[in-house]
Amino acid sequence: MLKIAVMGHGVVGSGVLEVFYKNRASMQRKANKEMDIKYVLDLRDFPGLPYSDKFIKDFELIVNDPEINIVVEVMGGLNPAFTYVKRCLEAGKSVVTSNKELVAAKGAELLKIANDHDVNFFFEASVGGGIPIIRPLHACLVANEIDEIAGILNGTTNFILTKMIREQMTFSDALALAQKLGYAERNPAADVEGHDACRKICILASLAFGKHVYPDEVYTDGITKLTLEDVEYAKNWGGVIKLIGRAKRMPNGKVSVMVSPAFISSDSQLSSVDDVFNAVLVRGDATGDVVFYGKGAGKLPTASAVVADVVDAAKAEHSSTSLRWENNPQHNTAVNYLDTKASMYVRIGYDNYDKAIKVINDLFGEIVPIYRSGAEDEFAFITPILTERELSEKIKQITQNGLQVLGSVRVLDY
Repeated sequence: MLKIAVMGHGVVGSGVLEVFYKNRASMQRKANKEMDIKYVLDLRDFPGLPYSDKFIKDFELIVNDPEINIVVEVMGGLNPAFTYVKRCLEAGKSVVTSNKELVAAKGAELLKIANDHDVNFFFEASVGGGIPIIRPLHACLVANEIDEIAGILNGTTNFILTKMIREQMTFSDALALAQKLGYAERNPAADVEGHDACRKICILASLAFGKHVYPDEVYTDGITKLTLEDVEYAKNWGGVIKLIGRAKRMPNGKVSVMVSPAFISSDSQLSSVDDVFNAVLVRGDATGDVVFYGKGAGKLPTASAVVADVVDAAKAEHSSTSLRWENNPQHNTAVNYLDTKASMYVRIGYDNYDKAIKVINDLFGEIVPIYRSGAEDEFAFITPILTERELSEKIKQITQNGLQVLGSVRVLDY
């Protein structure tokens, strides 16, 4: 019988136990192996559960038990998760994780260790919760050269933006509602400042383009500065605002990677992805655009992806040959975002309209104006496509010319 250990019994960990025991019969049939969970590692006590007798507090029991074939890491964070996962792989045990922070920071290293010991390190649940995206990238789409990946990768921010768009809630009110409903943490910084989406796009970019992209290489901007005025201008322009993580292959072999709010046209498949749902768009040279859609977080969707990886690990006879990428200790896989090109929505405030128009026209040349009913002493426009460096400099010059920059959001074509 194949024996499993689960490290962590929080939201996802308890979901893994629930899904495993609920669907154990079908899992065993698909894996063609009998399976059971032998240990659940957690410092807390959980009396009264059907599996309360399986709880332990000592990691050494897991790593030193030759009966344990697969270890599920759902503790989160880097420490002690990295140490535990590394030791399990070195001990010849396959590891399944939902830990995006771990994979984004240490994925290349752990995949190499897994390969060296002919076991597997699987992490489908680290991106998109229950949405299958990791396996399709390295297996189903293997015949494609992936040119670009873009997506709505964080359910909390997408819920907040949906409330701002549909119900005219302010950012602070929408965040408070997300916290009340359990979609946002008490400290929501990782979500609303874009760090969660950054880790996920790093994982996708590393897998798609073959070299590790680290979070510290990625320009990341969250949604905290967005206002209802920006939302209305986006609507009048013909679209919506979404937090988009994106990665694109560049001609020099490097990758352009960024996380930021963006104006997305209503014609885009991403524009209608609302509430806590996520979507990942993959552009392949053979398939064109393929979109993966579903709940990007939550106890059972994430647990479903974890347990599916457990079944795959149980079926695997050797280390995966396609799920890997090269390490990059120099942290220079991504290009400097200032050298990439974009168009920008800019909203400015002014005292003198004629002076403001002259300043903007002198700086940007041909612009696309956007109007908002009832707007006074302000106007908005879409810039031409320029490098991020040029855009940044020109926006600084707007302020230096006595105008107020009230908001700016990138405009993307997805």
